[in-house]
Amino acid sequence: MRALLLVDIQNDFLPGGALAVKEGNEILPVVNELLRKPFDVIVASKDWHSRDHGSFAETHGKNPGEHIFLDGLDQLLWPTHCVQNTPGAEFAKGWNSHKVHEVFCKGTDKEVDSYSTFYDNDHRRTTGLEAFLKGKGVTELYIAGLATDYCVKYSVLDALTMGFKVFVVQDAVRGVNLSLTDSHHALKEMQSKGAHLIELKDIKF
Repeated sequence: MRALLLVDIQNDFLPGGALAVKEGNEILPVVNELLRKPFDVIVASKDWHSRDHGSFAETHGKNPGEHIFLDGLDQLLWPTHCVQNTPGAEFAKGWNSHKVHEVFCKGTDKEVDSYSTFYDNDHRRTTGLEAFLKGKGVTELYIAGLATDYCVKYSVLDALTMGFKVFVVQDAVRGVNLSLTDSHHALKEMQSKGAHLIELKDIKF
């Protein structure tokens, strides 16, 4: 069984959003083409934070880009984004989100951030995505979305440890790139751990 996982394609991560990924909107046509493929299961994630989330610079009176320790973990501080039940947290327009079978929210615990769509950053709390996919008999996981160097990367690394065969659709991801080469290094790391780097045109089923 094959599943498509679409990571955090939300308003706040697209140009004009609170934590905009440069050229993030360019993935939308590719995502729509992916949604036309005969995947057995289609799932998506949402960053879904409380207003006072511990990963927000504003929560601590600090600036985005600074680091703190949050419940024992090193935490890069971000602009306030994807606050629950705000327009920024909603799926972006321009892709067929109605085709998604199930949505999994992450980052709901204000004491720990959650890049991966499977777990929080300390692997203490699961989103339920692994159990859902395995319950459906999924063995192959195709991943697209935002952002390459954070939520996509950590989702891929977790999925590999769970035994899924993972394909990263490179023309359907974009990175934050706090440093210019972050996405490049993230893709290389995913590949080194066993992920298959592909493009839309490589999907033949």
